[in-house]
Amino acid sequence: MDKLGLLIGGVFVAGLGMAIWQFTQPSEPQAEGMVHPDPTETSELAQGAPIVEVRLPEQLSPEATIGKRAFEAKCAECHGKNAAGQNGVAPPLIHRTYEPSHHSDEAFQMAVRNGVRAHHWPFGNMPPIEGLTRADVQYITRYIREVQRENGIN
Repeated sequence: MDKLGLLIGGVFVAGLGMAIWQFTQPSEPQAEGMVHPDPTETSELAQGAPIVEVRLPEQLSPEATIGKRAFEAKCAECHGKNAAGQNGVAPPLIHRTYEPSHHSDEAFQMAVRNGVRAHHWPFGNMPPIEGLTRADVQYITRYIREVQRENGIN
């Protein structure tokens, strides 16, 4: 067998091995503890109903208080009151999916600036949000993080 035939055969075998390996991998790796609501569970909820129950901290920091006002003005229409999500509309941000180790504060900045392709939830794509500055999003993120901590999401 000549060298070219050997090379082509080797590339073919390597490609086949890669394809088999790729096929056997999970489609979406999830961090441990990342549990999304089962669609059959949320199907029992009314359209627009909160997806999760949210406990609020007794007191928010001054920065989070500013963030709460900005969230209510720009985000609550989709993500619901206190970021509890809305069935059929948008996911809850008070959820382990958005814990700091999985979605950093910068991920919120990028989501507002660029929008987000749907990848964790079946709600469709999130469009970019106009009218929010980087500082506004920092305050909103501070609010979300403080509420997450109150709900055991660190």
